[in-house]
Amino acid sequence: MNRNENTRLTIASIVLSLASILIISRMVRIQNSSKYQELSKKAEADYSYAIENYYPERGNIYDRWGRLMAGNEDVFEVGVLLEHVKNPKSIAQTLDGVNGMQYFDLLEKTSQPYDAEKSVYAVLTDFLPSGVIDALSQIYQDYELENPYGQKPNLPSLRGIVWYPHLKRNYPENSLASNVLGFYSFKDRSKGRGYFGVEEYYDNLLAGSPMETFMPRNPYMLEDLPEVPAGASLVLTIDREIQAMVEKKLDEAVEEHEAESGTIIILDPRNGEILAMASQPRINLNQYWQFKDEFNDEKPFNRAVGAVYEPGSVFKVLTMAAAFDDGTVDETTIYNDPGRFEYYGGTILNWNRRSFGEQSMQGCMQHSLNVCLAWVATEMGADSFYEYMQSFGIGRRTQIDLGGELVYPLSTPDDSGWYPIQLATNSFGQGVAVNPVQLATAISAVANDGKMMKPHVLKAVIQDGKQYDTALQVLSVPIKAETARTMTAMLVKSLEEESSSALVPGYSIAGKTGTAEIATDGKYGIELTNASFVGWGPAEDPQFLVYVWIEKPKSSPWGSVVAAPVFSSIVKELVVYLDLPPAQALDSQVALGN
Repeated sequence: MNRNENTRLTIASIVLSLASILIISRMVRIQNSSKYQELSKKAEADYSYAIENYYPERGNIYDRWGRLMAGNEDVFEVGVLLEHVKNPKSIAQTLDGVNGMQYFDLLEKTSQPYDAEKSVYAVLTDFLPSGVIDALSQIYQDYELENPYGQKPNLPSLRGIVWYPHLKRNYPENSLASNVLGFYSFKDRSKGRGYFGVEEYYDNLLAGSPMETFMPRNPYMLEDLPEVPAGASLVLTIDREIQAMVEKKLDEAVEEHEAESGTIIILDPRNGEILAMASQPRINLNQYWQFKDEFNDEKPFNRAVGAVYEPGSVFKVLTMAAAFDDGTVDETTIYNDPGRFEYYGGTILNWNRRSFGEQSMQGCMQHSLNVCLAWVATEMGADSFYEYMQSFGIGRRTQIDLGGELVYPLSTPDDSGWYPIQLATNSFGQGVAVNPVQLATAISAVANDGKMMKPHVLKAVIQDGKQYDTALQVLSVPIKAETARTMTAMLVKSLEEESSSALVPGYSIAGKTGTAEIATDGKYGIELTNASFVGWGPAEDPQFLVYVWIEKPKSSPWGSVVAAPVFSSIVKELVVYLDLPPAQALDSQVALGN
């Protein structure tokens, strides 16, 4: 090699080395620049990972003894990967009639041409139970044995069909306690939520919190899917067995008396727990979409909280309790009932349009005298009367933990539309409106030594393996304990002396009937009524309060005929469920020294 060639090689080596140094320097500079860092992060975010939302399993709902009322079950979406479909007719024929699918609709979907950008996957149906998928899987395998990979077009093949599991809300008791539970709109897989009842009120607790996760697009980088904590589970105060019994009794009463509807509530006055709450109509929650056929603004989903009405004579319990507590009357007070009461241009009559002469307050309640109660309220005066009614929660929400509670405002002398005659009519439950749980809660104060507990259906929350019990809450103390006991004794005596059909042999029961005339075209008449009865016991230690409301019965307008026997029938079974021995058994235990 001559000198000139060595010189050229040396120069070339120097040039290449300098170029390499410049390139490396440039690369280092680029990699350390802020623009590179920004673009690198953007590329990694856009192309290396995808953001996925993982939704937790919805929490379960149990009755007070742990029996499942609402849960979740595995179901499947069935579709086809169009690129792999070998025999569209086989798929259509196999699924024809399943979940309402029709052959030609299926054939149209499975015969779509594959397009990598526009037509890759077609949904055939959804919410198929695992049993159907097991059968479909077996058919798939049988076809594969005869026609591997669907290579023979003249033989059947399910190649291309796929199924994906997901959860569906399930109500194992179908319509039982449907008005209390409400429902979750599980068919809307992207925007499902709770409607009505417990499912609505506690929707956020049950749903839990979704988790946003970065998932690598590179399958070799894929790790285990994140574990998303399930939503909280709820334990209700409802007793499944008592609820089922009450719904049966209600349905029988509505049918027997050809009534429009009915509602029954059982609560524990000591703590406000709702043991049962039944109303009509009810729906199978697994077919929740049918609710539109049964309910509307005039027919609320749960009449126990969403319907307001004039309660009639059961309201007299509150009026008389207020008058005793106020000192307006006592057990020695005598009223001479003339059969009519004139007040500010209005005339009040008794239920039978007759006079009853001299009556004690016991007699006024026992004979359910409108005239006497109107006199009592006017003797109290409007200010005192309405102060007590507000303390009883009339006109105010109970804040029960159920969706859809509706109340009607209580008109008082401070309102421009109030008239003095309303004081007289309100005293016996006319011209005042309540919902059933509102009135049951108010009267429960009389059964609970004057304390009115907040009604609730949630007993406990189970979350992260721990149980959190519901804190009890006193809403109000409208009357003194002495007044409450006096009223209970008065109403026990009333039922016993009139041999009421509400009585339960062996148990001391306090209670009051109600027959509320329903106004038609502004006039009240006995043709349409709300028949009701409220009672509690055992009188010496009340552990239950039962409120029965039968709407527009045709067999008889009277609460004593329609509602009181329903109360008795329920309590005869209720004392067994609650393990409450009759008074004779308790007396025997005392005599034996137990």
